[in-house]
Amino acid sequence: MIACLGRIVQDTDADSIPDDDVSTLSESLDLQGTIESGGITGVAGKDFGGLYSVKPLALIKPSGTEDIARVVNAASRTSHLTVAARGNGHSINGQAMADGGFVIDMRSTEENHFKPLTIDGSHYIDVSGGALWEDVLKRCVSMFRLAPRSWTDYLSLTVGGTLSNAGVSGQAFRFGPQTSNVTELEVVTGKGEITVCSETQNSELFFGALGGLGQLGIITRARVKLQRAPDMVRWIRVVYTEFEEFTRDAEFLVTQEEGESFDYVEGFVFSNSDDPINGWPSVPLDPDHEFNPAYIPQTAGSVLYCLEVALHYRNSDRPSTVDTAVSRLLERLGSIQRLKFQLNVSYVEFLLRVKQGEEHAKANGNWDSPHPWLNIFISKSSIVDFDRTVFRKMLKDGIGGPMLIYPLLRSKWDSRTSVVLPEGEIFYIVALLRFVPKGPTVEKLVAQNHEIIKWCNKEGLDFKLYLPHYQSKEDWKRHFGNQWTRFVERKTSFDPMAILAPGQKIFKRTHIIKP
Repeated sequence: MIACLGRIVQDTDADSIPDDDVSTLSESLDLQGTIESGGITGVAGKDFGGLYSVKPLALIKPSGTEDIARVVNAASRTSHLTVAARGNGHSINGQAMADGGFVIDMRSTEENHFKPLTIDGSHYIDVSGGALWEDVLKRCVSMFRLAPRSWTDYLSLTVGGTLSNAGVSGQAFRFGPQTSNVTELEVVTGKGEITVCSETQNSELFFGALGGLGQLGIITRARVKLQRAPDMVRWIRVVYTEFEEFTRDAEFLVTQEEGESFDYVEGFVFSNSDDPINGWPSVPLDPDHEFNPAYIPQTAGSVLYCLEVALHYRNSDRPSTVDTAVSRLLERLGSIQRLKFQLNVSYVEFLLRVKQGEEHAKANGNWDSPHPWLNIFISKSSIVDFDRTVFRKMLKDGIGGPMLIYPLLRSKWDSRTSVVLPEGEIFYIVALLRFVPKGPTVEKLVAQNHEIIKWCNKEGLDFKLYLPHYQSKEDWKRHFGNQWTRFVERKTSFDPMAILAPGQKIFKRTHIIKP
């Protein structure tokens, strides 16, 4: 097998692997799954961001965990091959790529695990790391009337992919990120070992893999907490002119006890204009709803703020009961009373709301365009300064997509995971989700992202990148801060040759060869 790997790497030209070499490699690895040629134009050589492209050696479609372990073990017996796990390809900066290495298509394993469990009266589901969250949702609701507690806004992402980062949405203020809602993982480490881990079993790997950016292992199975799924959702948007009032109300809602607040709290910034993408028309929930700018005070600035909330209920609840609960919560808010939009939708429809946006973007060609996105965690202490300079000045005309902002609670996150956060109990996620056509605009917006980060550093803001991307080890050390040593120790323990997740550009592949 080693000779085969060496011959393929040395003899292959720059364009692709000959079919007979792929066949030989497949036989040598003894996989139950399949192997396809790499190539810069193939699916494994690009991602959703559209900003980077590389040429992997091969795309592996494993049948299961054992295949993945064989691939990692094979790479470990060479001096240079790397392995990247690719979920649904939604990375932005090439994090799931492996230049000249193996890319593992985790989607081929999506059906390997789907098993409900009840442990001490609590409900769980064992699912494959390659399963999409939207499929987990649909199956759990339709089969058991249960659902996971914490989500991402976009559910066409893999379980292993979001757990390797954090997984946040409007439910995270109550239940924490998705990384706080799993109790067991099956992981293939960089040593090629298949390991089951939890808080009490192989705990360093368990917490290290959660939010570990794929650096410590490939998540092949996760045990996810479930709760009873509601039937319906009252979905509401209200508008603010002042950032301080918007943040005050958002922070109030996320710090209330369950039953005393909404079940979902998010928000976004939009341009105070009639721009169909960036302005007033982006706020209404239904085409029949109209945003009347006459209700905006003359004192309003260049941008406005929308607080987006939702209340869960059941089909058996009386409409008047839901109305009363919503009114009681809304009357405590300082939003513009006459700019309120609400809609009743099913729970599943609400969680899949971004799917409609995806279909629209695919229809007009924007889905496959580059996405120079920027995601940042910013402490409460720095968020007003960020708004004053970034939202009101740099981005006052919009970005061609949503500018999300909403508060999260540090106490809902487990500090033992690999995720790094700003200081303080309350911090905000800011997500600049651009959809732009190919061309010079992309480079300009990437430069703008760098300008925003540079400004944050210069002004001493307390922030951390979410879905981070850096080019130097010094930047990564700064990102991890006092957790860097722990992260390096975990890397040394579980992927000592730095085989995994080369696209993150944190560690360089070592030249140790297994005997």
